[in-house]
Amino acid sequence: MLTPAARLAARRLRGLASSSASESAARRLAPSPIAASSYAAAARGSVPSSRPFSTALNYHIDSPENKPDMKWEFTEANMKKVKEILSHYPSNYKQSGIIPLLDLAQQQHGGWVPVAAMDAIAKIVEVAPIRVYEVATFYTMFNRTKVGKYHLLVCGTTPCMIRGSREIEDTLLEHLGVKRNEVTSDGLFSVGEMECMGCCVNAPMIAVADYSKGSEGYTYNYYEDLTPKRVIEIVEMLRRGETPPRGTQHPERKNCGPAGGNTTLHGEPKPPPCRDLDAC
Repeated sequence: MLTPAARLAARRLRGLASSSASESAARRLAPSPIAASSYAAAARGSVPSSRPFSTALNYHIDSPENKPDMKWEFTEANMKKVKEILSHYPSNYKQSGIIPLLDLAQQQHGGWVPVAAMDAIAKIVEVAPIRVYEVATFYTMFNRTKVGKYHLLVCGTTPCMIRGSREIEDTLLEHLGVKRNEVTSDGLFSVGEMECMGCCVNAPMIAVADYSKGSEGYTYNYYEDLTPKRVIEIVEMLRRGETPPRGTQHPERKNCGPAGGNTTLHGEPKPPPCRDLDAC
């Protein structure tokens, strides 16, 4: 017999049966009155433009554009990619392909993965849907609510923060007229945060996931050494359909090298004195 917690989880996954049941669940689960109002609004069918991001990561609430009974399938071109992905794994380990299949679904669906896509992937890899849900909800790289065609992710880790990432984020939000994780009215842009993009020497920086051309033209690029002025210029270039130069935006730097060029390592480094490399 299922425990009360398991029954509640199952009810969330297949959609709450009624508005009253949804509002009741919201009252039990909401960590604050603000979050509770968001759940209640979703149950009534009027999903707010924003809800606490932490709760958006936890579970699914049905909406007109995201519910299990919607038809979703990979395109013919992407089905070829699905077969290619699964060919890398033994036939009895198809579930190993869940992450790349979720990524492909996200690219096809404009930057986010609806629950119907997760169900479709579960059928393809022959597992219970919960096995796909638990992957999609664990990794924040998978968006389960709508994002813009250009999803701008600001690095929020300490080196970038010290170098002004908060100012970069504030500039983006003000320029686009949105809050974090909201989508602009034209559907072009959304702004989020991610942790450590692994290029601290070029802080501050953003990543731009470009879903404007579907899975065939999907790109994911870094823009580094940013200033508030430059990040606005990049946004406006994207708005015009142009391709900003990726990488460092510092006019005197090349890749991760110092401004003005290297001051060391101009020639072949000396071998260690303790061993003969030619004898190795």
